[in-house]
Amino acid sequence: MTESTVSRPACRCRRRSLLKVIAVGVGFPRLAAADGEESAPPRKDDWLVVAFGARAGQPIAPDDLEVGAKQIFAYPQDPATGVVRNGSRLNQVIVVRLDPAELATDTRARSIDGIVAYSGVCTHTGCDVTDWYGDVRRFRCPCHESEFDPKDGARVIGGPAPWPLAALPLKVVDGRLAVAGEFEGQVGFMQQPGGLDPFGGI
Repeated sequence: MTESTVSRPACRCRRRSLLKVIAVGVGFPRLAAADGEESAPPRKDDWLVVAFGARAGQPIAPDDLEVGAKQIFAYPQDPATGVVRNGSRLNQVIVVRLDPAELATDTRARSIDGIVAYSGVCTHTGCDVTDWYGDVRRFRCPCHESEFDPKDGARVIGGPAPWPLAALPLKVVDGRLAVAGEFEGQVGFMQQPGGLDPFGGI
């Protein structure tokens, strides 16, 4: 397999101490209460905006994504207030466009025009899922080489990741990608050697 060499955000894999929440279930409400809207989880009708680089903060349109091209990192943004929900790494989303005919039935139901979105935080130790195998259409985490199939709910294809990346349903509103519902699946990652910690190290 050939890995894309497109630039990527720096992998943030070290232990953080700013936010101490459980990475599933009640973690997001606690973040919202403690840190405000910047850390609230994605909400229905939020726009998706580019997370990093020269276009950071700009809305993502379906035409910005080419079929089979490397994933884009995004954050949700409240369309009414303009607040970008980048106060928690658990809100990082990766967005990629695939051939709709290749998508599993459940995955197609969450997609729009072949575009799918998943949590961008690896479920193993929390590294950013930055790598992309374009020939087989798979995400890859650079830290411990877990691979995820975005065509089929980001299920784990290989490596130590314990569960799939959580899926974020999408729609299009006024020509922009928008959130159609809450994350489906567990958001967060497994601390090593055991337990849940959204900022665990490698």
